[in-house]
Amino acid sequence: MLAGGRSARMGTSKAALEWHGSTLLYRTAAIVARAAGGPVVVVRARGQELPALPAAVTVVDDPREGKGPVQGIAAGLAALAGLAEAAFVTSTDLPFLHPAFVARVLRELENGPDVALPVARGYQQPLAAAYRTALAGLAGRLVAGERLKPAFLFRECAVTRLDDATLLADPVLARLDPGLDSVLNVNTPADYQAARRRPAPEVTVQSPGAPGRRVRAATAAAAAQAAGLPFADLVAAVNGTRPTRDGRAPLATGDTVSFRPWRPRGGCRG
Repeated sequence: MLAGGRSARMGTSKAALEWHGSTLLYRTAAIVARAAGGPVVVVRARGQELPALPAAVTVVDDPREGKGPVQGIAAGLAALAGLAEAAFVTSTDLPFLHPAFVARVLRELENGPDVALPVARGYQQPLAAAYRTALAGLAGRLVAGERLKPAFLFRECAVTRLDDATLLADPVLARLDPGLDSVLNVNTPADYQAARRRPAPEVTVQSPGAPGRRVRAATAAAAAQAAGLPFADLVAAVNGTRPTRDGRAPLATGDTVSFRPWRPRGGCRG
């Protein structure tokens, strides 16, 4: 995962842009963690300040600044060596990235290629793709030779390209992200404002004694608020996963978030 620095067109760091109760970087890191089920690495420019991240995320510095995305990919894959065989690589500016998209792309590597490259909404998406971590050395050598475009990496390994129809043949992805909005990025202030105007994901809230209720919310805390529940007194479980007290825990279209009273150890909240 790549954390972009200050963008000339945006006038600020995309990673720190507010996104419905968190930041773009926090949301993206947590969405990838949910879908991949393994370690998450954020690659930053050396000395770059980052907003808060989920607790389990590892931050590594890019050793070669200004060398573009292939260098960031090399650094991220190298950091995952011995921890994972495959990685979903994304930039931080995909606010609608859905866990179902991440899972679908990663699953393609089970069929044998080195890279699963979406060609979605008319464009190749090298920063919304899956790579084998063993490609770290090759990517590093390409950068050392000033071959900095992802196309050079793709020429040297086995790549499966996933067009819209192939991606949407997955019924889960087709139901939850039919427009493949997962690959929509924000490159300008106008893009960001347009994205912020879109409604939050539609999710289902469940709580003791109450049937499921549909609300619009991008985080666990926002879902509780939309349902008239006091998040400070609750724990949340998204789609039956381990309960969390993190109000910034991201929600995506189709999620079910279940709330129950928070009972801290010792029986008090002090």
